[in-house]
Amino acid sequence: MKRFWGWKALLNVTNLGCAYGGIRILRNVSLTANSGIVVVAGSNGAGKTTLLRVLSGLVPPLSGVIEFDGERIDGLASYEIVDKGLIQVPEGAAVFPNMTVRENLELGSYRRAAREKERETMEWVYQIFPILKGKQSQSAGALSGGQRQMLAIARGLMSCPKLLMLDEPSAGLSPKTVQGVFDTLKDIVNSKQVAVFLVEQNLRSALKIADKVYILENGAIILEGDPTSMQGNEHVRRAYLGL
Repeated sequence: MKRFWGWKALLNVTNLGCAYGGIRILRNVSLTANSGIVVVAGSNGAGKTTLLRVLSGLVPPLSGVIEFDGERIDGLASYEIVDKGLIQVPEGAAVFPNMTVRENLELGSYRRAAREKERETMEWVYQIFPILKGKQSQSAGALSGGQRQMLAIARGLMSCPKLLMLDEPSAGLSPKTVQGVFDTLKDIVNSKQVAVFLVEQNLRSALKIADKVYILENGAIILEGDPTSMQGNEHVRRAYLGL
């Protein structure tokens, strides 16, 4: 398969801290994301969404260093971070409901690097999500929950990301749909060398596609390892896998 951009993502986070209104949310978070799928798992309130917001430049860090593709990005504006290829897909399958599927996708190619490849990337996205091609003239608001999640991911891919960050893409979806979405993420990584940074509460499903896993609790990383080591960890089995 033709590769539109043959790049391996590199994200280094060191001793990251963040606070809201004087309340510490993230505490000395350190992690690395290379090529493949990195999963950050944790329960509600663990700080997963806050972590993504800090990485995206939406919330300023209190301390620590964030490096992306060899450059320090903490302190940069969100649009500068996006322009470097660090793209976030927000929680809740956020799409523009009054716009068509195709119009939603076209909005994803606002980066200069993405605009130059809009047509071929659109063709690739339709190969991944053929159901979207069949509905490209329909209003995005008429899609099912699973289809809206596909559209949100596809719009992120239209930006030609180096690292695609996803916030709880399984939320509100049926188990069958979740597995389909996760399998597609694995196919995307394998076929395009786009790295994925996935924050999830549904660790059971995420472990099936993960290359590396971090466990975030109370704003701090308490465990890290490969899926096999996580499945064998007693705390993970009890707290996240229900075993």
